[in-house]
Amino acid sequence: MSLVWMEALLPLGIIGGMLCVMGNAQYYIHRAAHGRPKHIGNDMWDVAMERRDKKLIEQATAPSSN
Repeated sequence: MSLVWMEALLPLGIIGGMLCVMGNAQYYIHRAAHGRPKHIGNDMWDVAMERRDKKLIEQATAPSSN
């Protein structure tokens, strides 16, 4: 019973390794396709999140009309 926790190490190791591989694969595929790494904050998702964050900050700092 004391070694039961070791049974979880192999699947957790495989899952963790695959997450690392998937993250690095995106980098290498983009670099191979375009010849340089992806610029951070330069895709549609990043731009949309920046816009959303700016709007939320403006709403939070705006004086309330109560």
